[in-house]
Amino acid sequence: MIPERHAETFRDVREFPPDEASRMLEFVADTARHVGLEDYRVVVNVGPGGGQTIFHLHWHVLGGRVRGMPQ
Repeated sequence: MIPERHAETFRDVREFPPDEASRMLEFVADTARHVGLEDYRVVVNVGPGGGQTIFHLHWHVLGGRVRGMPQ
């Protein structure tokens, strides 16, 4: 998921008004629920060392079983 407002990394969210940051996270949760995900992970890569290759804030919403973890 990609927010409309540009932010290079997750670190930049601290510059957003609190209500805007909250609405972005609510959107992630609401969308996951809307597509039928009850259990999921939300991943954000921050900086090159954290695996970030696209420098526009975005979230990876991953549903399904986590490989290598017990059920």
